[in-house]
Amino acid sequence: MSTLDLGLIGNCCFGALVDPYARIVWCCLPRFDGEPVFDALLRLDEPDRPAERGLFAIDLTGAERSEQHYVPNTPVLITRVTAGDGSAIEITDFAPRFNRFERMFRPTTIVRHIRPVAGLPRIRIRIRPSFEWGAVEPQVTRGSNHIRWIGPSQTVRLTTDAVPSYIIDEAWILLDAPVTLILGADESLTASISETARVFYDNTVQYWRNWTRSLNIPFEWQAEVIRAAITLKLCTFEETGAVIAAMTTSIPEAPGSQRNWDYRYCWLRDAYFVVHTLNRLSATRTLEHYLRYIQNIVAKTAEGAVLQPLYSLTLEDRMEERILDTLPGYRGMGPVRVGNQAYQQVQHDVFGSVILAVTQSFFDTRLVRMGDEALYRQLARLGRVAVARFDVPDAGIWELRTRASVHTFSALMCWAAADRLARIADVLGLPDEATEWREHAVSMHARICDQAWSDQLGGFAATFGGHDLDASLLLIHELGFVAGDDPRFVGTVEAIERGLKRGNHVFRYVVPDDFGTPEVAFTVCTFWFIEALAVIGRESEARQMFEELLACRNSLGLLSEDVDPVTGELWGNFPQTYSMVGLIKCAMRLSKSWEDVI
Repeated sequence: MSTLDLGLIGNCCFGALVDPYARIVWCCLPRFDGEPVFDALLRLDEPDRPAERGLFAIDLTGAERSEQHYVPNTPVLITRVTAGDGSAIEITDFAPRFNRFERMFRPTTIVRHIRPVAGLPRIRIRIRPSFEWGAVEPQVTRGSNHIRWIGPSQTVRLTTDAVPSYIIDEAWILLDAPVTLILGADESLTASISETARVFYDNTVQYWRNWTRSLNIPFEWQAEVIRAAITLKLCTFEETGAVIAAMTTSIPEAPGSQRNWDYRYCWLRDAYFVVHTLNRLSATRTLEHYLRYIQNIVAKTAEGAVLQPLYSLTLEDRMEERILDTLPGYRGMGPVRVGNQAYQQVQHDVFGSVILAVTQSFFDTRLVRMGDEALYRQLARLGRVAVARFDVPDAGIWELRTRASVHTFSALMCWAAADRLARIADVLGLPDEATEWREHAVSMHARICDQAWSDQLGGFAATFGGHDLDASLLLIHELGFVAGDDPRFVGTVEAIERGLKRGNHVFRYVVPDDFGTPEVAFTVCTFWFIEALAVIGRESEARQMFEELLACRNSLGLLSEDVDPVTGELWGNFPQTYSMVGLIKCAMRLSKSWEDVI
């Protein structure tokens, strides 16, 4: 049965998901938000009815078990498959990425190297791409060393030193020597197949090891943080700097819930947390690229306009949502959605998210392009809208589709926008404007405290005048709204613990929404709660919860959006950037310092 026990390979242009037996079951080309060439993840895939199309499989006769690991400090994936008779093969999967001709070389290419490691293994190579979201089967042509699959809008080409006829016929063959498969654009190689693969492998491994060597990591949980950092990097569309929420679409948040969304876009609500995490990691170049993407959004937003909650990889405004009937969905649990109608929602927290993120550029002297007065003027346009709308109903951070309220978190982020603009004006030597922004922030702070506090809860409520809980309010200390020892923060944490914590997991909220009552915990909310526990002095509990949440990662150290609090099973789109960011931030807060240990 399909699960999210998947490995991720990629090169900051596209990504592919590989299952435990080395089947590529998801890969969108030519970029993250393109059409899937391999889409078996969204086809019915059960023991008695395995997916027949949309996959790239390397089958071993009599396969009984498999093991997977990454080459340390890289996204190069190794899968060893063993048969009942002891014969075994090893598959190495990666997408090339390295510096070449003074620029980054990241072709739309997957390299798969298969070698026999025990006995006399017999294998079958099945390459079954599909096009137009499963609606079109490709035409197949071949040459002496290549096979082409031709669709309406793109062609993929396999270049190989295996026998093309065996691959086309899906014949079982004896693997008595290594085989290399290079799948990508319809282009010829300029060197031999084996030499090309070797050079790509060596240079890709060297690139990633050099990249991870430059990271700032905590003393504890180093391997976990490095894997999360690599995953965060792989979710970056380097061409524009955008960071996607996840690689997939339509993995349901819970079984049969209909909460199936397309996450292959860039959400502004993530901006501050991604920037903060990249800064903590010292991943400066990635940070700069992302800030440039955010600044482009700021520049294109007209005076008085409301920011969208999300944008495409290339700043497109429209991501029309549609439901497909060509794919049944993950485990047959449709619908399969492409696009995300949330782009039309009004979410006031995005003003604070953008301004908080871009504030980094006014204070970080490592950056090549630091913030200046011109950028401040653009941010100030957004800040004026935030001040005007901070107590106006919106859809909120969790994107409720059929209701609007004055959400406390949205108001809080609008306050943060004014607060940070005051700091920016100070550093730019604009004292009058700094005073004006500070006055706005003080007024907004007072109103939030008055309207959002709930005596019934003993903490801040999800909405003005309400008494429901919202896990996003675990962030009020991190954003600087209250101090960590403020009784109002402690009370909010304890209220969320009483009302939203299930076992060792935390829900976003528990009241019914557009799709009923939530059934699974939102992983980043659990990370937020762990950090909050540490802030209020309950560090031993925080460490225990962190270790237990780490145990929910899949076998390769990756997390999706949601966790079933009873079974620990992963649900929701995968791998989830927000979850990996939460892991990194928690580890850095909880870890012993290097100075205390060495």
